Amino acid sequence: MSHDVLNPTPEYLAFWRERHVCTLTTPRPDGTPHVVPVGVTYDPEAGVARVISNKHSKKVRNVLAAQGAPAGARVAVCQMEGRRWATLEGRAVIRTDEASVADAVARYAQRYGRTPSPNPDRVVIEIALDRAMGRA
Repeated sequence: MSHDVLNPTPEYLAFWRERHVCTLTTPRPDGTPHVVPVGVTYDPEAGVARVISNKHSKKVRNVLAAQGAPAGARVAVCQMEGRRWATLEGRAVIRTDEASVADAVARYAQRYGRTPSPNPDRVVIEIALDRAMGRA
């Protein structure tokens, strides 16, 4: 079932505010999918999803490598619980500035109920969303 990225149903948005481990799928340089567990925050007002990560991680390297491709770094985040599921898709960029990282950490802390340990190598994978699917 398709959803409006900027105006999700209340049920869909509520599902994205619950505490769930999610997955992030990024394209490897050879085009194969790289899928890893992550925490995700969804900001429908901005049409953005965010994932905090270490700048040395494979997922960050995948996004950086794909940014030079004509299609850019097309990624997806997904979560599920029982029969409920939700996927957000879009183009990812890496944000390294202090304000973006602090904002993403605060959003993560709000959703997951804990503030991550300080990490000077933390970056944000910011996804400009263009597709939302799911059954929540």
